[in-house]
Amino acid sequence: MNIVITGASSGIGAALASSLASEHRILAIARSAKALEELAALHSNIVAFPADISKLTESQFSSCLNSAGWTNVDVLVNNAGLLINKPFLNLTDADWQEVYQTNVLAVAHLIRLTFPYLKKSKSPHIVNISSMGGVQGSVKFPGLSAYSSSKGALTILTECLAEEFKEENIRVNTLALGSVQTPMLAKAFPGYQASLNPAEMAKMISWFVTEGSGFFNGKTIPVASETP
Repeated sequence: MNIVITGASSGIGAALASSLASEHRILAIARSAKALEELAALHSNIVAFPADISKLTESQFSSCLNSAGWTNVDVLVNNAGLLINKPFLNLTDADWQEVYQTNVLAVAHLIRLTFPYLKKSKSPHIVNISSMGGVQGSVKFPGLSAYSSSKGALTILTECLAEEFKEENIRVNTLALGSVQTPMLAKAFPGYQASLNPAEMAKMISWFVTEGSGFFNGKTIPVASETP
């Protein structure tokens, strides 16, 4: 499979790319060129693509795929995310714009760019990586209103696109993750220690990325053994 993974320079994204690279070809996208190059140096099947997704042009994306020898994309994993931990009344307009730009608008932008290549796949799948904080009825935490609401928007986007893309047989799903010991978790909950690390979570996500489209479409699936 040809699999595009965003936010692949660290945390779950890097672990997922490493987990899948033994059997699949990976285009790893993130802003950190150095971290991506270090990741690609460890795996011959990983192509590093340093980029700001929100500013990525159609020609840049197509050129990267062409240079990698890809004519189609089988799976797009929207893993990149941004968290700002502030009380609601302290959040600025710029904070809200930055969080939604990364967690919602950039996702929509990359899906549009990838769509023509997904249509060429025999079993195309878009997997959005979300959070339990974005699931209606789940426990919520002070300081995470921008982040959690943006992930809620991603859930609704998933449902909408699953319906719109039915004729092209493109499956669209979301995984709402619970606690995983990542830099983002440390930013949200300083001092908290999760029982799962990125490599452990990546094992489950790897299965879903490659096999989940046969079982789910338009679904947000909680993947959480614990939530702070």
